[in-house]
Amino acid sequence: MAAEAHPPLAVVETAKRFFASFDRPARILVAVSGGSDSKGLLLALNEAIEATKPTQFFLAACTVDHALRPESADEARGVAAFCESLGVPHIITRWDGPKPSTGIQAAAREARYALLADAAQCFETSSIVTGHTLDDQRETILMRAQRGEGPGAAGMAEATLYDRRIWVLRPFLTLDRTAIRAFLTDRKVGWFDDPSNLNTRFERVRARTALASSLETGAGAWDARSRARSSAAAAALLERHVRVHAGLVAEIPSSMAGQCRDIDWQRALLALATVLGGRAHLPAAETVERLVNFLEQGTPGRLTAGRVVFDRRSTGLYLYREARGIEDLTVQAGQTGVWDDRFLIRNAGDGPLALTVEGGRGPQQQRLIAAGLPPGVAGRVSLSAPRIVSDDVKNVASATIEPRIGLYDTFLPSFDRIMADRIAGLFGRERYLPPPVHDLLTEMER
Repeated sequence: MAAEAHPPLAVVETAKRFFASFDRPARILVAVSGGSDSKGLLLALNEAIEATKPTQFFLAACTVDHALRPESADEARGVAAFCESLGVPHIITRWDGPKPSTGIQAAAREARYALLADAAQCFETSSIVTGHTLDDQRETILMRAQRGEGPGAAGMAEATLYDRRIWVLRPFLTLDRTAIRAFLTDRKVGWFDDPSNLNTRFERVRARTALASSLETGAGAWDARSRARSSAAAAALLERHVRVHAGLVAEIPSSMAGQCRDIDWQRALLALATVLGGRAHLPAAETVERLVNFLEQGTPGRLTAGRVVFDRRSTGLYLYREARGIEDLTVQAGQTGVWDDRFLIRNAGDGPLALTVEGGRGPQQQRLIAAGLPPGVAGRVSLSAPRIVSDDVKNVASATIEPRIGLYDTFLPSFDRIMADRIAGLFGRERYLPPPVHDLLTEMER
């Protein structure tokens, strides 16, 4: 009600609550495109700091020029002038190089976050804040529902860890865009409207149009607190019932194999399979139903879904990467590469390294058998296990290789942090960086 009655006041108060969620003074980078949401965010954060704790928070701003429209450079310079008027340090970064002919919005998003993270490093800020609103949240939930995403499909989190190194915070997710624009109008500040926001060939624009022309809110039954509780329950199930060997195969007791109608266990199993398959997203609902039906049958057999073999035997359920579609990788001296989207390799040697599959009857197979896996499972797993090849044995010895967690290593929503930490532990990885603000997990632990 407050947001409808007094939009300018609601916007600034939201900014004040955001700063109150920090445990300590912080340096923050604001992503400002020149649109109403991001300009309103920067202005509200600046006002909130001046009104409360001007010495405890430092604001900087970054505008990413995607170079997709002729006028984008002038718009970025306009944002720079706006930031200068506020006394906020500002940098413009440009997405250079060739642009893809398809999937342009997804590619632009990847480039934008990479450039923002680099800018944050330049300013030595601990987090990035973006102007995503309740309107964006509704659109996101609707899009994910229309895609038929699997169990636990959710909207945007108020905090998301990017690239394991910096948190992206969204303090305006509870505010309507109309309130932000009313705030800017009250302050006599204008904004740019990106014409791509009207292009219906983009999925988000179609979702926005659908929401505007119907009574559908797009919010559904989305509840971040419930999602966080589910993730914590899934983490506990993973800890009790799952063993991962060499980042290659998950071993699950027979008693748990058919329990996939339990939503928390289903999410745990699917997250595990997604990592083993080197995927960044959970399988779609249709694939999930096919998998659940197979597991509920209770008989030995194999099913492949999302590049992962679900191998059910009398001794248990085993998950591992199917042995096809795996390409070799060459990593030059001093470089880092990702093999099959499953393993990160660092070449600290003096010459190139090649990564290929072990192909069976190798040392990895013997190690898996020694760990207690059935020989048949160990043999199948070794067909997709990595093997480092070099003309110089010293280069092999100097290389390091570790599992990559594609599901979380690029974008980790805060409400999944407990489950992500548990999966990281299963794969021998370090826990993820905690957010700089009080989040749902902090509240739940109190």
